[in-house]
Amino acid sequence: MHQIRGAKTGKSDHPTDPQLLESLGQRLAGERLRRNWTQSHLASEAGVSRATVQRLEQGESTQLTNLVRILRALDLARNLDALVPTTPVSPLQMVHHDRKQRQRASSPGPTPPAGPWQWGEDK
Repeated sequence: MHQIRGAKTGKSDHPTDPQLLESLGQRLAGERLRRNWTQSHLASEAGVSRATVQRLEQGESTQLTNLVRILRALDLARNLDALVPTTPVSPLQMVHHDRKQRQRASSPGPTPPAGPWQWGEDK
């Protein structure tokens, strides 16, 4: 299995977008070859062009729909749930179950002033 390598950015190790795409492409190519499929065969099974399979395997960008089609053809679509897990319901949300599910994030509140507060500052 390929391990994602990343460039140091600050405190932790985060791979860049090109590194992630390259790693994903290598994994897809490895799975295709494990099945002894050509790029043309995978393209036919997925309903995409051979050039699309080539682009994905080379770590180039393509439409998300094409990735899903290729994952489905390789019988890997079930792994998409691990990509973005379902958000667990908190106890507070369970109490307010009748409310609608959130659709947007709230905007941040006002920025607190820098430094400690002192009497008479608010005048």
